[in-house]
Amino acid sequence: MRRYIIAIIGLMMSLALSAQVTYTRADSLTICKLLKQAPQQASTLWLARQFHGIPYVAHTLEVNNQEQLVVNTRELDCTTLVETVTALTLCVKQEKRQWTDYLDMLRTLRYRQGVLNGYTSRLHYFTDWILDKQQMEFVEEIQQPNPPFTAVQRIDVDFMSQHPQYYKALKANPALVPVIRQQEQALTGKTFRYIPKHEVKNTKLMRQTIKDGDIIAITCNKKGLEIAHLGFAVWQKDGLHLLNASQLHHKVVTEPMTLRQYLQKHKTHTGIRIIRIK
Repeated sequence: MRRYIIAIIGLMMSLALSAQVTYTRADSLTICKLLKQAPQQASTLWLARQFHGIPYVAHTLEVNNQEQLVVNTRELDCTTLVETVTALTLCVKQEKRQWTDYLDMLRTLRYRQGVLNGYTSRLHYFTDWILDKQQMEFVEEIQQPNPPFTAVQRIDVDFMSQHPQYYKALKANPALVPVIRQQEQALTGKTFRYIPKHEVKNTKLMRQTIKDGDIIAITCNKKGLEIAHLGFAVWQKDGLHLLNASQLHHKVVTEPMTLRQYLQKHKTHTGIRIIRIK
């Protein structure tokens, strides 16, 4: 009887969890297939490469009037690619291979302290994401040695509160803007060491510092923003490359040009921060 009651409670919790999620059958099949097929020692890069060729589409999380956990493996942007792959990596590392395990992990990563409580509980700035997930011991930001971490980024963010018209939820509900502003103020003034783009070279030191599968956050000097783009580190013979959901290529790719070349082509890119999944 006790086992029966536990099973019923588990089923009810699963149903309640699924009711707060937006996804298609194709999304659940993709995730379940990867969780089933991934080797026990599957690397972050192995999982990330399973999404090569998936179309780049922006704003895939902005589909509901009320905030829900959105699972979309058919269309990805740089942030949702990183979240999707990180959630899969952690599930595989922890031997959690069920659909509901993935939903729980994705929710934990996407929202402050893992709690979905409306639009403002989502971690919109990636620095906020890093700090929150580091506190939860899922990731670690690497900021040493110096060199190559020779530069310091001082955070100064206000883009969302200054441009609410660009965000569906803020445009529909202006009362959320002051909450976002408070979150921005909490981040502003914090400092982090990063590798300036002129230091991103194919050297022994860089290869020892950055590992395949590390999350690369590209820093920028755009007003009101701190991170311009995300992806995963891939070392090749000619140097460091970026596996990313590419707006340029309109799909998930391992960028053919080196990351050094990529950074030089973007004047607003200043360097890279490195985040390692634990």
